[in-house]
Amino acid sequence: MVIAGGGIVGVSLARELRKHDASVLIVERGEPGREASHAAAGMLAWCDPMLPDPLRRLAQASAGLYPEFVHEIDDESGMRVDLRMQGTIAYLPELPAGDATSCIPTGEWRLLDAEEIARLEPRLAYSGEPAYWTPEGSVDPRGLIAASVKAAKHRGVDIASGSAVIAVEVEGGRAVAVKTAKTVYAAGAVVNCCGAWAGEVGPLRFPTRPVKGQMLCVVTAQHGLVNHVVRAPEVYVVPRSDGRIVIGSTLEDAGFDKRVDPDTIQRLHQAAASLIPELGEARMLETWAGLRPGTPDALPLLGATEVENYFVAAGHYRDGILLAPVTALVMSQVVRGAKPDFDLSAFSSARF
Repeated sequence: MVIAGGGIVGVSLARELRKHDASVLIVERGEPGREASHAAAGMLAWCDPMLPDPLRRLAQASAGLYPEFVHEIDDESGMRVDLRMQGTIAYLPELPAGDATSCIPTGEWRLLDAEEIARLEPRLAYSGEPAYWTPEGSVDPRGLIAASVKAAKHRGVDIASGSAVIAVEVEGGRAVAVKTAKTVYAAGAVVNCCGAWAGEVGPLRFPTRPVKGQMLCVVTAQHGLVNHVVRAPEVYVVPRSDGRIVIGSTLEDAGFDKRVDPDTIQRLHQAAASLIPELGEARMLETWAGLRPGTPDALPLLGATEVENYFVAAGHYRDGILLAPVTALVMSQVVRGAKPDFDLSAFSSARF
């Protein structure tokens, strides 16, 4: 079994397949987890009202899998992934004030008044716009992917780094190998987990595209300045347990360009300071841009392809970190010929 792509989706799937004694090789263009997974903010936004309906059940199921998913990775890697489940404060003016829209059986949107906002986040500047509490959490993606790679190796997953898969070799209508610029790896089955690059792998051309997101990370003199994820239409703020605060992000159709624009970073910083004024004086630690794997309908590609023994798990757009546990589960089932726990027809590559 060859998995093309070593981001969080590919690595998580490799771990899941190893639980069922499959022999797995990950072939990754660079260092595992250094593309979209490394660049993500790590919001587990499974209550987001903007999620397309077909994706909602998967997102909710994946959020439910997260505590055990992280527990296993911690145990197998000997590391500790920073999973925070304090909840999210979301400014969503498009929702009617007073609407406590049910999210899942264990949680719901709850409209907050100024007093509750002050209790939950004393530094948050109350704007008067409708603000809701949701049970969404966050995870540090860099810690998650580093621990996941270590856990995958602990389970016996092999990783070949430094050369991208450029084609899947097909004989008699079946996938038999993957080809890189350097070599060919024989494979009984292939899963394309190449993210924004999934469409670059022949012979099938999936309609994935890179969607650029610029972000920054700051630190303040006061540890614990922000305790919840704070989401607003123009910016989001994601605290880490070590005191770092991630601010993002843009949505840009800029091809594979990962350059950072200082004016854009300043605009994001100012937007975050409009929510939490102390962030305006925060020390900037890092700026970066990542490439989310988008599709024309903003839904991932999950399942078998027209080529026998060739599968795809790509195009997760802004939700790759969130959807990693459930993607690993259902794609392992599909690859092994078992009935998946969820209907994946809406995510079939045949829709394009």
